[in-house]
Amino acid sequence: MPIYAYKCESCGHAKDVLQKISDAPLTDCPACGAPKFSKQLSAPGFQLKGSGWYATDFKGGGGVTGAAAAASPAAAEPAAAPAESSAPAAAAGGCGASCACH
Repeated sequence: MPIYAYKCESCGHAKDVLQKISDAPLTDCPACGAPKFSKQLSAPGFQLKGSGWYATDFKGGGGVTGAAAAASPAAAEPAAAPAESSAPAAAAGGCGASCACH
């Protein structure tokens, strides 16, 4: 269950409340009783920061990336000639001629 931050506009009382998503929001302040108790916006509980989380974990679909790819023997191989057809790649489960990898 998420924790919501509430604050009273009347007296300034603040409180964190554990509620279900389906529960109705609270409206009455527990300190002064005024109907001015409302949810506050807060930061999410996680951050995605750093220079490589996307490129190293999710971008290539299982391939080696970055410095490890540059050091591998496969990285030293020349690219396929542009005159080759992309049909074999598509038949073998590749992405086809409409992508930028050919």
